[in-house]
Amino acid sequence: MMAVVTSLAIAMASPADAARRKARFASGGYAPPYASIVVDSKTGKILQGDNVDEPRIPASITKVMSLYLLFEQLERGRMQLDTPLTVSEYAASQPPTKLGLRPGSTIEVEDAIRAMVTLSANDVSVVVAENIAGSEDAFAQMMTRKAREIGMNSSAFYNPHGLPHSPPNITTARDLSVLGRAIQDRFPKYFAYFQTRSFKYGHRTIRGHNRLLGKVEGVDGIKTGYTRLSGFNLLTSVNTDTRSIVAVVLGGRSGASRDQRMAALIDDHFP
Repeated sequence: MMAVVTSLAIAMASPADAARRKARFASGGYAPPYASIVVDSKTGKILQGDNVDEPRIPASITKVMSLYLLFEQLERGRMQLDTPLTVSEYAASQPPTKLGLRPGSTIEVEDAIRAMVTLSANDVSVVVAENIAGSEDAFAQMMTRKAREIGMNSSAFYNPHGLPHSPPNITTARDLSVLGRAIQDRFPKYFAYFQTRSFKYGHRTIRGHNRLLGKVEGVDGIKTGYTRLSGFNLLTSVNTDTRSIVAVVLGGRSGASRDQRMAALIDDHFP
């Protein structure tokens, strides 16, 4: 695939291993195909892990990093929840899933957050990126810098939504667990948006993709993701009176099997 995939995927590998791994990425597969991690939210201790440092495409979990940067704008007073964000023609042209914003219109920050959390709206993600950084590329650079700052040492971002890109956004299960812990530690007030199961926008009711919310006790977010190359991904936060964890499943074969695997991981680590 692209240079960033090669450099991250084949680091510390023999030449033969590197060639095999590069070939698997180029054909749209992972070697090995599955990655997961369960981390104690308070201590950072890894409770379980499979292929935690293997490079993976995050797909729409990318939007968690985009929201991290948006939450920073709110925290610093540079934006408010009712701040209108202007929609460019480029943002409106993004492929689904999207909210269907019109060029020249605006969307308030709070609606943008909800649309990214529930619908995983790609057009809204670009609106956020452009209004914060001026362009998608500049925002992606901010994302990668912030990833390094919070300890995501194997991640690189090239767009704010996680759609296929050349080169692709790259991360690991370990890095996503770092992000999951960091965003709720830094922004507990705004992290609550990840519990949103549906919201109204105009005359529409937008329903979310995270099927574990309301079904698995303690789950309070945070984000699903899928592309053909990434498989089915899920970053989950669980908080109960007895324990708090962040868990990641990457490369699932279906949404249902991914959710079942996540539910099993949660069950394994709670009384």
